[in-house]
Order: sequence, then structure tokens, then C-alpha cells
Amino acid sequence: MSERSFNDYKLSEEIVRALAGLGYKEPTDVQNKVIPIALTRKDIAVKSRTGSGKTAAFGIPICELTDWEENKPQALILTPTRELAAQVKEDITNIGRFKRIKVAAVYGRESFAKQTAELKQKTHVVVGTPGRVHDHIDRGTLDLGEIKYLVIDEADEMLNMGFIEQVEKIIKKLPKDRMTLLFSATLPKDVEKLCHKYMRNPVDIEVQSTAVTTTQIDHSLIIVRNDDKFNLLKDVIIVENPDSCIIFGRTQESVDNIYKQLEQLDYACGKIHGGMEQEDRFKVMNEFRRGEFRYLVATDVAARGIDIDNITHVINYDLPLESESYVHRTGRTGRAGKTGKAITFATPNEDKFLADIESYIGFEIRRRKAPSTDEVALRMAAFEEKKQAQPTIKKDKNEQLNKEILKLYFNGGKKKKLRAVDFVGTIARIEGVSADDIGIIAIQDLVTYVDILNGKGNLVLNAMKTTTIKGKQLKVYEANK
Repeated sequence: MSERSFNDYKLSEEIVRALAGLGYKEPTDVQNKVIPIALTRKDIAVKSRTGSGKTAAFGIPICELTDWEENKPQALILTPTRELAAQVKEDITNIGRFKRIKVAAVYGRESFAKQTAELKQKTHVVVGTPGRVHDHIDRGTLDLGEIKYLVIDEADEMLNMGFIEQVEKIIKKLPKDRMTLLFSATLPKDVEKLCHKYMRNPVDIEVQSTAVTTTQIDHSLIIVRNDDKFNLLKDVIIVENPDSCIIFGRTQESVDNIYKQLEQLDYACGKIHGGMEQEDRFKVMNEFRRGEFRYLVATDVAARGIDIDNITHVINYDLPLESESYVHRTGRTGRAGKTGKAITFATPNEDKFLADIESYIGFEIRRRKAPSTDEVALRMAAFEEKKQAQPTIKKDKNEQLNKEILKLYFNGGKKKKLRAVDFVGTIARIEGVSADDIGIIAIQDLVTYVDILNGKGNLVLNAMKTTTIKGKQLKVYEANK
């Protein structure tokens, strides 16, 4: 464990306070190595497995270095999936909460006009998928003039998903005088090439090799005929009795079939794959994160963007065809210092893929037999008891942080010619309130949302019911979360 504390990095009081509210006690290895160097604005290439705390490793220095006064985006973070973009936006918003860092997320399958409207407002950090970021740049709706910090997150997955060309096109349009941070669980040649081509003498940091994952994750393999897979899955689930489990299928059809059969058995489960509407994917992820169901059936789209510390089991129902995918899937468990299990099913004719995976990860996956009838019978009672138990709903990690923050809704915005300075000026004149108590202000055409910090929310809410802004009396309510 690290002996350092976040106070050692000479961070501003606002950032340290937010980290304390989020329950960050001491830096992880990747944070310990990245943050001090990033604060000096040097380029860094980081090889670090998922679950090592890398979002905060780049999020903390970006929030620290960002100039609140500047209205144009100063940091651009590229992620391979929409889920990860949404997650990174939330994490950076939380870290920069008291510094009032405004983060926008842009990705496909969401209204372009809505994203454009958000980008027109004061925005410090933009997180997005390469395709949608490139679209905004092409249409002139994303101003790159003040970008000083670029983060390429999950670079190897960008490569796998065919995004590297778009990433390169984006990089070429950015200011040359910038800091670039690249994070990757693995470092294929094309990713290394990217580092050499677009980074200035990057500091190379390797936090944990894939082989070390055996200390936190118990890897095992069961050989099974394709037709017997679902019966094996049922037996493994009964014997293992996981608290929280992701079951990976190779295709959308496979995920749909597994989910349907589990649902028929009355298992508390959800599914996620690329064929689903984005809103439904986010809903399922949030429910799984809160612990509303125990089993998530997913394609590789879910191997990224799931930031959940207590997934006890990963089951590869279908063997991944790419070795890197094995690392990303199994990296969903054994996170944040906890241990986990990765159980893989392989059919007798998948020897080549298996050999490639074992060569890539640097160790042989332990073979085990399918659970016996006696084992299944012995564990059935405990399994049924857990299956019938009501789920324990987990608190969001930002709940403590947000305790003293109240988001207010005002029924006036740009159409009434209201600006952030109008809200700040009015609210800061309320007795007992100062500008430091006002957080992020999001002004839309017809409405405005204002975060009130430091437990002053109800005081401001009551005062604003009888106070005008620029001579206008606006309706004010506590905003829906």
C-alpha cells in the first residue's frame, strides 16, 4: 500500500476536500506515479490494468491545472465507449466539484443539438468518443483553441475498435503545445507508435503487468461442449454463488439467449450490448452498480466503462477471440485491492484461441472440472437463500460528497438574457452566502441549474423565492436528481 497521502501533492484545498468527500484515503500505485509528474505538465504513457484507479490519476491533475476563468475547453479526454465517457464525466465532475469544473460528455446516439448547446456554455473539460468528438470538430461546435491537456484513455481498446485513425485526425487538429497522457491496459505496437509520433519524450510508467493479476484474480478454465454450456453455467453459478457477476457472451444474440434463459429461471439479472438503446444501457449499468441485480450478461462493450469495485466473479461463457479482450473482461473483477474469480468456458475446438490468450497473458490458465452433481446439491440451499434475499442497494460513491450540495432549478435562461454572473451576483448578496458557496451553473435556453455548496442550499432556495435576478422573479425549486 502507498504511504503517501493526497496532501503530499500540494493540491488546492477544493480538490483535497472533494477527494475526502469521495472517500479517497490514499493514492493507488498508478495515482502515486502519475499525479506528481502530470502536475509538472510532462507527457506520460501509462500501462496499467483496469481497476487501478487511473481515472483519478488523470482527473486529479486535470482538475488542479484547469483555469476556472477560461470559458473554452482546456482538456479533451478520448474514451472508446459511451459508458466510459459518461463514467469519466461523472468522476471528473466529482473531483472538480468545489473548483466548479464544468465537464461535457459527447458521444453518439445522443442529440447533437443538445451537445452543441452544452458546448456553447462555459466548459472546462470535454470527454467523448472519437467519432462524435471528430464530428463536433468538423462542424465547428468544439473549440480546440485552448486545449492544453489531452488524455487518450484505454488506447488499446481504441485500436481494437478501429478508432485509432480518428484519434490521429483529432490529435493533428489540437494545439501542439499541450500535455498528452495515454493510458492502456496493454501496449500493442500501434499504440506505442502513437506515443512516439504525437508525444514529447513521454515518461513511461508501467504499474502492473497482466501476469500480476493472478495475485488478485483466480483464473480457471472448464472445457465444455457448446450444447452443454448453459447447464454448466447453472451449475457453476450455484457452486460459486457470486455476490456480483458479469457473464460475457461473444455476440448480441448469445447475450440475449443467456439472459432469456436466466430470466426464465427467475435470476435477478440484466443485459447490455451494442444493439440496445443508449438510455437503456445506462439504466442497466446504474442498476447493476447499485446492486439491484446480481448477474449482468454482456458483450465486450461492457468490458469498458464499468467502474464497480465489488464484482466477485467474471464468467467467460464464450471464449474471447482476441487475447486483449480476455485481459479487459477479467479486469472487471479483483479491483481496488479486492480478490476475484475469472472462470472461462472453452469448447474442445478452441485450442488455438486459448493458446494465444495464455501466450499473451504469460501464464497457463488452471484447468478444472465441471462441478459434480454432489457439489451442486451440497451448495443448493445456500444459493437459494441468497437468490431469495432482498438486494442490498449500494450508495453512490459521491453520496457523501453531495450531501452538502443542493442543485436548484430556475425557470429562466438564455432566452431571458440571463448569464452566470447574474446568478452569482444575486445569490452572493444573500446574508450568510458568498461566491464560494456557488458551484457549477448550467444555463440553458429556458432553464438554469445552479449547485449550491457547503450546506447553504435551503437558505438560498428560500431566499430566492422572493428575490429577483436582473429584475425578473423566477420560479425556483430543488432540481430533480
